[in-house]
Amino acid sequence: MKYQELAGDILQGVGGRENIISLVHCATRLRFKLNDSTLADAAGLKNNPGVIMVVESGGQFQVVIGNHVHEVYQAVCRAAGLNDESPAAAPQQGEKSSLLARFIDVVSGIFTPFLGVMAASGILKGFLALSLVGGLLSESSGAYRMLFAASDALFYFLPIVLGYTAGKKFGGNPFLTMVIGGALVHPLMLEAFHASSAGETITFFGIPVVLINYVSSVIPIIASAWFCCWLERQSNKVMPSAVKNFFTPLLCLLVTVPLTFLVIGPLATGLGELLAAGFQVVYQFAPWLAGGILGALWQVCVIFGLHWGLVPLMMNNMAVLGHDPMIPLLLPAVFGQVGAALGVFLKTRDPRLKTLAGSGAVAGVFGITEPVVYGVTLPNRRPFIFGCVGGAVGGAIIALAQSKVYSFGLASIFTLAQLIPANGFDTTVWGAIIGVVVALVLAALLTLIAGLPKQPATAEDAAAAPAAAGDDDILAPLTGVAVALDAVPDPTFASGLMGQGAAIIPAEGRVVAPFHGEVASLFSTKHALGLLSDSGIEVLIHVGIDTVKLNGEHFTAHIKEGDKIAPGDLLVEFDREAILRAGYDLSTPVIISNSEDYAGVENIYPTPDVHAGASFLQVKRNNKGDNHE
Repeated sequence: MKYQELAGDILQGVGGRENIISLVHCATRLRFKLNDSTLADAAGLKNNPGVIMVVESGGQFQVVIGNHVHEVYQAVCRAAGLNDESPAAAPQQGEKSSLLARFIDVVSGIFTPFLGVMAASGILKGFLALSLVGGLLSESSGAYRMLFAASDALFYFLPIVLGYTAGKKFGGNPFLTMVIGGALVHPLMLEAFHASSAGETITFFGIPVVLINYVSSVIPIIASAWFCCWLERQSNKVMPSAVKNFFTPLLCLLVTVPLTFLVIGPLATGLGELLAAGFQVVYQFAPWLAGGILGALWQVCVIFGLHWGLVPLMMNNMAVLGHDPMIPLLLPAVFGQVGAALGVFLKTRDPRLKTLAGSGAVAGVFGITEPVVYGVTLPNRRPFIFGCVGGAVGGAIIALAQSKVYSFGLASIFTLAQLIPANGFDTTVWGAIIGVVVALVLAALLTLIAGLPKQPATAEDAAAAPAAAGDDDILAPLTGVAVALDAVPDPTFASGLMGQGAAIIPAEGRVVAPFHGEVASLFSTKHALGLLSDSGIEVLIHVGIDTVKLNGEHFTAHIKEGDKIAPGDLLVEFDREAILRAGYDLSTPVIISNSEDYAGVENIYPTPDVHAGASFLQVKRNNKGDNHE
């Protein structure tokens, strides 16, 4: 029930239950397939405090939640009535999307359901490798065998798991496609494969069968699942309703399984080997270039959700080569962003940004970079670029070291354990460690040196320093985004009836004094206050729209009427997230209530992103230079 309100907001933001074709989630994102993306309110969801970012890419409407995405996913499914037995709405006829978008959608739909289990299996394999190197376990021990079976089961029986998820994604009976995956790794077929090495062959009604070991394979079962689902739909169109429930599955098994062993499997296996060989050619020709490019651009792919396009290639490498050289190249991309976040953490004086950078860096160590990217590095641009630079340099180092992983998983600190070969630590492992350290340190140093622009004084700094503003200046009383007064969703303020000025959409819950003066009035609900400067400027600060209805809830006043104030003094604190959750708009008008006494009011903030204590408004006096009677 904790995420029920957020689930309702998300459901409304994507256009309602009837607009959802499908919903899956990965490590940090809800991935919606929508009937009509124009019905979704991306801007509204971005302003929701429970949402990190909204990304529309790869034919999906992606809502970035964070590490608790699974709980939010369950809450959304409950709110929308989505489950395995009640499929989502059918797509609209004539819907068109690019080939890349369809490919990304298919791949993410097939692999995301078991991503967490896959990562856990890879981590466990890494720990077992460490235990063998450290002498804690031996391969003959019962503990090692049981734990190895737990870590290896998913990959050994991968065709069965992929058969189920691919069947669901392609709109067929997932248990039918799962059985086809089981046939590929059935002991009888594995026995025939091993016997073929001694020259034995088998035929299907006289047709020779090319025997291949499909354990841990990826492409053959996905291709077979697609064909089976297509055949299932065609069969259901012509089969009588009285018998199709068992005759359609029978037909699919009779046709698809032999066709897979005779045609689909060998062709798909050949394609997989070709892809693996092609990557190896590029990788061996210029490993430093391949590592640099992947290390630099991986996070860009993550932002747009395009990284899923490389997942089948990585898993195919594991199946064909027994190892994968691509996943190690992702480590510097991850730790480059972690390093940039650490640089921001050490440099910034903004308490909110420091908190985001610190918590995001911790999550990034474990492979979850979205909070860092969307909350810290990307909004500040240069830290993101420096993170990519660190990723490029670290990726080149790891590629030159020829580092490889021997089990699949998310790129994280645990990947270092998955790099250990059977013979123990070697140069490939140390090269990966050096590449990761270089990426982290380089990104952190670059961010410390030039990652953030010169920052305006914080509220605390402004309080301790003399005001830099003149008698006619009003400093920004809040940190946030400045908007024109006529953009405020309240006609009383937008029309200028209360006076001229501007508004700020706050990024943190603090209101500070904009000049030297005194508190002229403080509403009993603490949501609004009137100030009078020493030079006679009257200012009204109204936190949010219609927030008077909160009756003071979520507001704390630190001043009272008649108090003297100086620039940067803390006036009011408010719980920004709680007010947003209550459904209120936090646009905060800053009004010169006696603006009729002046020739005009000018906006002097240099950019829309304003910081408390920075230049904001300026009154223009009349020719007499005195506005008082």
